[in-house]
Amino acid sequence: MVEHRKFPARDANQINRNFSMTDGTKRSALQRGLKVSIVLKQDQQSGKLTTGIVRNILTKSATHPYGIKVRLENGLVGRVKIIHSQK
Repeated sequence: MVEHRKFPARDANQINRNFSMTDGTKRSALQRGLKVSIVLKQDQQSGKLTTGIVRNILTKSATHPYGIKVRLENGLVGRVKIIHSQK
């Protein structure tokens, strides 16, 4: 089941600072099987987060200022805003 939460984009970044979760801008922090929250393309304006498990890492560069693009196990694609767990 996909969990949807609605946060304005700036609030998602504030959550990262308050709870010291990794913010998803570094490819080295990601791997398959991690639980993450992403922003889908259609949700970029609202900042709505979708939670799921990483199936593929799509961004090839080491970093990306808006978050590394991933595909979740359910097939949804978006940029990582929060990494919830480490393997």
